[in-house]
Amino acid sequence: MLDAADPKQATALRAPAWSRITAVPARWWLAAAIVALLLGSGVFYWLKARHVEFSYVTAPVTRGVVARAVTATGTVNPVLTVTVGSYVSGVIRDEYCDFNTRVRVGQLCAKIDPRPYQAIVNQDRANLANGKAQLLKDQANLTYGRIAYQRDLGLVKRGIVSQDTVDSAKSALDQALAQIEVDKAVIRQDEAALEAALVNLGYTNIISPVDGTVVSRNITIGQTVAASFQTPTLFLIATDLTQMEVDTNVSESDVGGLREGDKATFVVEAYANRTFSGKVLQFRQAPQTVQNVVTYDVVIGVANKDHLLEPGMTATARIVTDQRVDVLRVPDQALRFAPAGVGTASQASGTSRSSGATTGRAEVWLLRDGRPSRVAIKTGLDDDSFTEVLEGDIHPDDPVIVSEKRIRGGAPGASQPRLFGL
Repeated sequence: MLDAADPKQATALRAPAWSRITAVPARWWLAAAIVALLLGSGVFYWLKARHVEFSYVTAPVTRGVVARAVTATGTVNPVLTVTVGSYVSGVIRDEYCDFNTRVRVGQLCAKIDPRPYQAIVNQDRANLANGKAQLLKDQANLTYGRIAYQRDLGLVKRGIVSQDTVDSAKSALDQALAQIEVDKAVIRQDEAALEAALVNLGYTNIISPVDGTVVSRNITIGQTVAASFQTPTLFLIATDLTQMEVDTNVSESDVGGLREGDKATFVVEAYANRTFSGKVLQFRQAPQTVQNVVTYDVVIGVANKDHLLEPGMTATARIVTDQRVDVLRVPDQALRFAPAGVGTASQASGTSRSSGATTGRAEVWLLRDGRPSRVAIKTGLDDDSFTEVLEGDIHPDDPVIVSEKRIRGGAPGASQPRLFGL
């Protein structure tokens, strides 16, 4: 402790305060400087983290087609496929048609061994001939019976023969007449049997009932065909391969907007880079339920003049149920975008979506003068890629914002957004 009575200590008490501060050790100054530096760095990075720049991704407003469609898979089939079978059983003796053979109506495609059926025909012809001969014999007996009856009538009047003889002659005549009718009936029966045998003999010739192309052959020479319980399928003949159908399975949730005549396109794996066009020919009201999923068969007709499409190909079809041509449209992402802090566009505008269309009003954000600008619009048809714009301060080629990207760490005051166009 300083004593005022001591001259040296009294001089120290009278010295300025700042001179006493310089007496603090240098290590304390270094520690204070480090603390100040850390505090300043923390404040700087905190301020820097709070500042955010945005990069906006835009797409131009365009004019074009907005088409709502249903997607389904199906199989390419001929318009009409005829099943050629066999009515009779037997061994395949000859074969005249193969896969891809062009056939005409009545053309012989295969032949079953006809010998068993020819034997039956010969037997029935013999039976018929025997019946006709028996008829001739009984007609002769009828003639004799008539003569005898007439003679006995004359003799009984003169008392030469008895009445019993006349009655016996009358009975013989009636029996001869009845036998003639029996013979005629037997002849008709024999004729029917012969006709049936000839029909069966004719069925040994397997002929084409239509003009077309053989798409399936299920027999070989020497094979035994049994037609006792079920008609066997020998050939499948497609009537016209220049006209094909695509049988698609459409979910029950998508059939509400389908109509006959709707345009459709489809692709097949064999020609992945080619799109085929057709139209809906028929909506079959026969539900098919597989694992509790209900689908309906929608038939698409397509021309196949170049014969590129083959039966059985798998097709992925797109059926257009509604379409707008040359309309103002915006990408669907633009309707779902809103700058950070504003919320989604649908929440801000109260837009509702149902069945591929928008109702009410929506909003989009345009990039004007480097900043987002909200624009209210009235929407129409939506095809899940683009939405039709019915009303609004929006024009073709306007840059509509579809997304944004946050960029942290920008210097304060440098908030000019950068533009990336799609």
